[in-house]
Amino acid sequence: MSWKETIDYGEELVLVTCSKDCKPNANVVISKGFIGNKLLINDCQMDRTRKNIEENAAVCVVARKNGEYYRIKGKASVYFEGEYFDIAKERETEYELKSAILVDIGEVFDLDKVEKVL
Repeated sequence: MSWKETIDYGEELVLVTCSKDCKPNANVVISKGFIGNKLLINDCQMDRTRKNIEENAAVCVVARKNGEYYRIKGKASVYFEGEYFDIAKERETEYELKSAILVDIGEVFDLDKVEKVL
């Protein structure tokens, strides 16, 4: 299985952010798939996470599927309107969307094999 399958649409992920004053925060989120090579996550109730991303774009995502574990690092952006927000809204079926979070993936690390894969 590829790392992309591990974080594709519908997969449960852990999204880690950090405020500008170095206070970490972690949330369980559901992947809304990819837009190009970027990961889409819908913000429906993540006030602290969104604020952290606005202060510090660096994020880390930990994913697990079928016993495979990956750590993804990247830069996140928050969208309250526009193309990415509209796509996120189309992909949201349960909750009211506050914002769309798009993660530009910079590094993927296979935690089982202890090696960088991207």
